[in-house]
Amino acid sequence: MSNSYSGKAPALVAVEPEPIGVDVDIDSHPRYQESPNTPGTLEDVIMNEPAVDDHNGDLITVAEASRLKRGLAERHLSMLGIAGAIGTGLFLSLGGAIQTGGPLGALLGYAMVGGIVCAVQFALGEVTALLPVTGSFVRHAGFLVDPALEFAIGWNLVYGNLLSIPSEITAICVLFQFWTDLNSAIWIIIFVIATVAVGVAFVRVFGEVEYVFAILKVLLVVFLIILGLVIDLGGIPGTPRIGFMYWQNPGPFVEYIGTGDWGKFLGFWGVMTSAVFSFAGVESIAMAAAETQNPRRAIPRACKQVFARVLLFYMLAVLIVGMLVASNDPKLGDESGTAAQSPFVIAASAAGIRAIPSVVNAVVISSAWSSSNQSLLAGTRVLYGLALKGQAPKIFLRTSSWGTPYMCVLLFTVFMFLSFLTLSNNAMTVFWWLVDLTAAGVLVSWSAILLNHIRLKLAMKKQGIPVARLPWHNSWTLYSSYVALFMCIVILLTSGFSVFTKGNWDPETFVSSYLDIPLVLSAYLIWKFTKKTKIYALEEIPLEDALKQAELEEAARVQNYHD
Repeated sequence: MSNSYSGKAPALVAVEPEPIGVDVDIDSHPRYQESPNTPGTLEDVIMNEPAVDDHNGDLITVAEASRLKRGLAERHLSMLGIAGAIGTGLFLSLGGAIQTGGPLGALLGYAMVGGIVCAVQFALGEVTALLPVTGSFVRHAGFLVDPALEFAIGWNLVYGNLLSIPSEITAICVLFQFWTDLNSAIWIIIFVIATVAVGVAFVRVFGEVEYVFAILKVLLVVFLIILGLVIDLGGIPGTPRIGFMYWQNPGPFVEYIGTGDWGKFLGFWGVMTSAVFSFAGVESIAMAAAETQNPRRAIPRACKQVFARVLLFYMLAVLIVGMLVASNDPKLGDESGTAAQSPFVIAASAAGIRAIPSVVNAVVISSAWSSSNQSLLAGTRVLYGLALKGQAPKIFLRTSSWGTPYMCVLLFTVFMFLSFLTLSNNAMTVFWWLVDLTAAGVLVSWSAILLNHIRLKLAMKKQGIPVARLPWHNSWTLYSSYVALFMCIVILLTSGFSVFTKGNWDPETFVSSYLDIPLVLSAYLIWKFTKKTKIYALEEIPLEDALKQAELEEAARVQNYHD
């Protein structure tokens, strides 16, 4: 091949792009122009491509345009978000929410966090429709805010996902203990191999696997909600009608740590904090934007659909659980980590339905593995995006013929073997070690998404650009982003509030609740001072370039459709 990289970063408006969802012909890409002095293969071009400067409009790179394959369709994205949000948090943790806040306290807590998730999803959809790049909101931060924030958020996500995968595999080991005492090493090896196999395959394989798991989860949730309603109304022979009995005794709220109204408020707040982590994963649908067909349309639609479905499932589930199980039921405190602690299982067992525990345990195992697959996708794509920006070693730009960043997958594979810690420690202990270290990262990610959106809207106003030019927009989202960002910060700062109450100091809880804050701040300051970055002035953000790129692509898509 005679063409080679010229070294000049073009503006977005310099090229009329291929329609979204069609692989770009690399020979015509502006970053791969003829130069007699620098011959080389496409691999040479990619590995020697200078660090990308998104802020200069250099959003589409040789690596993204040629190596990442658009294998995810809109149906994959919708189910991907659902699969990410419906997991062990819904099947196992709702009992803890009822125990902490009571049935009404839990319902209000999940409703409030659901409002935050709504703002996050709509903000993510609007920004991603304009900037559909791999790494999603991490790259958006480098374009709209400051490259130092991009570096900090990106590596925070990589670190979080590096730890979350072994934590999910550890959870699987715990769940199998419900049936058998077989050595945990066997399950670890099986699921490490399975996770890596999905991770290195064509992204469509990942999409299909998650699509199937999402359907299984949705079917189980619908089944459990219907079953719970039948049990509550006394539809099982030999069982009484429960109704809202437990809302009256022991009551709608629980006094948590404190007494009186203050204790009830703390119970509600404790539920809201944990609810954030139950909803975690909905933001992952935009991570593979460069591997999605027609991302400017598919991702916003998926954001909207996922929010509505997930919120509906969670709210109905919390309501039904609050009706089925008393907040003072000692079984809710079961620390086995298996299906035995699920409030649905507790209610079904009380009604004499013995098959439910095994069914729930099986689906929770599939949920845990599904979550590990999602963490692998999100983490590797963020790492790939960081490598594009020169914020991670360029070796992570290497991709397979299927378009998979296999060097990124290799790094994550190494960390999967942290799961073997379960062989020398209690599995649940290791699980909570790993989960607690990464929990606050969810709120950091949501805050970044909301901040990106606020900056986009403010920059458009400053530059006199009408909101209607965005590929996808809503009139109320700027205000919702402000409110949701404030709530995310408050929840993050108070996530470990229990350790500050009298007699409840716990250094492990304190560290796990707040470790993420100094880590992100340190990463931000290190990159800022070493690279001399700055927070971009609103008028400096090249929105016109990005908007023209979107308009050109839409025109090309329409023309391609008519042709």
